[in-house]
Amino acid sequence: MKLPNEFIKKYQKLLGEDADSFFKGFNNPVKQGFRVNPLKEKLPQSEKLNAPIEYCQYGYFGSVNGKSVDHQSGALYSQEPSAMYVGEVVNAQPGEKILDLCAAPGGKTTHIASYMQNSGVLVTNEIDKKRAKILVENVERFGITNALILNENPKAISKYFPKYFDKIAIDAPCSGEGMFRKNPDAMNYWSQSYVDECASRQKDILRMAMKTLKPGGQIIYSTCTFAPEEDEQIIEWLMDNYNLEIVPIKKYHGMDSGNTKWSSKQSYDLSGTVRLFPHHFDGEGHFIAKLINKDTGNPKKIKKQIDNVSVEQRKLWNEFRENNLLDFNPIRLLAFGDQLFAYPNEIPQLKGLKVMRPGLDLGTFKKNRFEPSYALSLALRTNQVKHTINISFEDWKNYVHGDVIKCSNDLSKGWYQLLCDNQSVGFGKVVNGTIKNFFPKGLRFNV
Repeated sequence: MKLPNEFIKKYQKLLGEDADSFFKGFNNPVKQGFRVNPLKEKLPQSEKLNAPIEYCQYGYFGSVNGKSVDHQSGALYSQEPSAMYVGEVVNAQPGEKILDLCAAPGGKTTHIASYMQNSGVLVTNEIDKKRAKILVENVERFGITNALILNENPKAISKYFPKYFDKIAIDAPCSGEGMFRKNPDAMNYWSQSYVDECASRQKDILRMAMKTLKPGGQIIYSTCTFAPEEDEQIIEWLMDNYNLEIVPIKKYHGMDSGNTKWSSKQSYDLSGTVRLFPHHFDGEGHFIAKLINKDTGNPKKIKKQIDNVSVEQRKLWNEFRENNLLDFNPIRLLAFGDQLFAYPNEIPQLKGLKVMRPGLDLGTFKKNRFEPSYALSLALRTNQVKHTINISFEDWKNYVHGDVIKCSNDLSKGWYQLLCDNQSVGFGKVVNGTIKNFFPKGLRFNV
């Protein structure tokens, strides 16, 4: 790999005797990984889970076929191994209020959700609209029910969520040095001035994020770059400007400590932070730090979102729910046009925010009826649905292609959750010996 000359000179100076090994590491093969989804009712076949990752409870080495039942149903999520450790460091707990500020495509959001168990509030945000749409797809595929998905800038979020969050994950936009091996195109726009530009942007993001962190809350800051300007020096800047304390992160084999000598003033012990170097560790380059807010006091009160569904809309939803579902009765309902959502408790009023999803998409109001969503089918377990059908792999291939599936004429008319390889893959409607296809048109593919 032909690294930029300026990059080589910089890290020869910073790494000294270790520089040659560091540079040679860029020629090593990229390690792939994936996580299993504990929100799903059953795990994928055990033979796929033969290379567990030591530092990630749900993580495994290996690759995921994007055109498989396991991927389409959300049973597996492909994620680079180093990036998995960020979600572990967050240490999310059920009932917490957590922000994933720079969330697309959704790796850390889905990881955090694995531990929240759909309890609490998970605000997941992406400022880029196209990437925010990918975030929506991954959140829905994973079966997350407590996520508020936004397409906002950090300043707007700081206004709506003052001192609100227990934890904030910031996988900051960075110069991407740690991804050169995986994405060589990142070298084309690398320069020292770009590193400095990224560091300035990271400070802007952190200024806004700090306004949303409640006393005693935690910030988990990460990058996929080696640059001290974006790593140790950002943590030093945070410590200089806010009442924060570093929470030491556990290190596993191959993980390095942050380098105090790489900060500007060397005024803080940064050994509690983590550096992942590809020539020491099976993964791409990463930096992770965890800090706790030492301020005291109480979170600010906010005006909470309230239900807005009409009497007629609630009637149609309740008719569908009573006829088709079991043990599923969300309390807080919100209509966006003809779409109905179940939203998490204690979120602020959403008026003025760019909302991609205010919660779980339940479905769409049609004329005198309610049609369930794809997201709902992936979030429900089989014991929450009155009618299910096991379909073959061949039927699944037809389903994700958008085709009608044949079934027994003995099946009664109505909505069914379709199951393949023990996973829910969507809803279908049985009519006269066929299953009408409701797989979203924008997601259809050939196998």
